[in-house]
Amino acid sequence: MSNEKNVAEQEETVDTVQNENADADVEVVNADEVIVEDGSEASDVSEQKLAELQAKLDETENKLLRSQADFDNYRRRSRLDLEAAQKYRAQSLVSEIIPALDNFERALQIEADNDQTKSLLQGMNMVYNQLVQALKNEGVEAIKAVGEQFDPHIHQAVMQVEDENYESNTVVEELQKGYKLKDRVIRPAMVKVNQ
Repeated sequence: MSNEKNVAEQEETVDTVQNENADADVEVVNADEVIVEDGSEASDVSEQKLAELQAKLDETENKLLRSQADFDNYRRRSRLDLEAAQKYRAQSLVSEIIPALDNFERALQIEADNDQTKSLLQGMNMVYNQLVQALKNEGVEAIKAVGEQFDPHIHQAVMQVEDENYESNTVVEELQKGYKLKDRVIRPAMVKVNQ
């Protein structure tokens, strides 16, 4: 009887172990299924996060490139503004000096009747030439007028005449000199134009 009892206990133990193993197999299979299910969900979530991060990275890259381009444009504009300011720095001074230059030219046109007046005119002519040279060094030059084709950008027509010696639309006489600072007109030349 004790043998039967032992055999019965052993059979129970084997059945229990088999049941536990079967349950374990089921649990393991179920655990794998859960992991697979969780893995695909995790994969979907990570792909979505990756896509979001990539979109943010692309957006940040675009912002950086735009900022860099804006900064490059700002530097270029600043450089051009500085160059223009340096190029035309003397414009206001030249505008103020031109009337004095006109007066010098008028004074030099008078006839000297004695030696004292001649030496005074000679001194004034020297000062005038120095002033003209200083203006040339700054890029100021007189606008050519007589014999040139009329150009409304650099000439101001105040009279029209008929002269057979000149072609049509040609400057016949300069009434007041015009001046340019480099490529910018400071004062247009006042001229008579042939019809």
